[in-house]
Amino acid sequence: MKHGKKYIDAAKLIENNKTYDPTEALELCCKTATAKFDETVELHVRLGVDSRHADQQVRGAVVLPNGTGKNVRVIAIAKGDAAKAAEAAGAQEVGDDDLIAKIAGGYLDFDVLVTTPDMMGRVGRLGKVLGPRGLMPNPKAGTVTPDVGKAVTDAKAGKIEYRLDKQNIIHVPIGKASFGAEKLMTNLDTVLDAIAKAKPAAAKGQYFKSSKVEIPQTFPVLQERYHRHHHGPRRPRCYQQVRRISFSALS
Repeated sequence: MKHGKKYIDAAKLIENNKTYDPTEALELCCKTATAKFDETVELHVRLGVDSRHADQQVRGAVVLPNGTGKNVRVIAIAKGDAAKAAEAAGAQEVGDDDLIAKIAGGYLDFDVLVTTPDMMGRVGRLGKVLGPRGLMPNPKAGTVTPDVGKAVTDAKAGKIEYRLDKQNIIHVPIGKASFGAEKLMTNLDTVLDAIAKAKPAAAKGQYFKSSKVEIPQTFPVLQERYHRHHHGPRRPRCYQQVRRISFSALS
C-alpha cells in the first residue's frame, strides 16, 4: 500500500529498531502528528504475566492528570441522594428503571455508565447490550460505587480503564498530540505507575516486557478503481496506518 508524503516524511524521523527514552518518544509522536484533526496518542504495554490465569489478571482505572482530550459523556443509574449527586456532578442523564428501559431499547449515546451497588441487580440485565461495547459498570473500574458524584467527576476529568487482553497487552489512550510531550509524559507516568502497583503477586520475572507509544490513523483507501467492468466500482476499504515508537518503561 502506498503512503502519502506526510507519512513518509514522518516515518523517516523514527528508527524502527531503536528503543527511545520516554520523553523523546513522546516528542516524536507530537512532531509526526500531521493530520488535520487532533490525533490520539496511545500506550501499549506488554506484561510478563499470563492472562489465562485468574491470579495474573491486571485491571484497574486511573485518572489522567491532564485528561484524555475527549468530551466524555457520562450517565448514571441511581436513586435518591445518589441521583442528585450525579446530576450536580454534571452527568448527561440520570435515572433508574426508566433509564434501564431506555438502554434496553437501544439508547447508547454515552461513553461511561456509573451506578450504585444496590442498582447492579437491575443493571446486570443489560449485560448483553453493554458488555460487548465495554460499557458495563464494574467495581474495579470505579463505576459501581456509593459515591456516584465522584465517579461522574472522575470520568469527565479523564478517568481511563486499563485491562490485560489475551495477548498480555494493555492498550490505553494517554491524550492528544496537541497536549505536547510534557503533559503526555505526566499522563504516561501516571498510567505506568498504576500498572506497576497492580502487579499480581503470582507474576514472576520481568513485569514490563515492552512498551510503545503510537498514533493510529484510519482512513479509507480505494484499493482498485474497478472490480471488473461488470461489477462496477469497488467500495473503499478502511486501512490503518500506524506510527509506533518503542521506549524503555519500568523494569
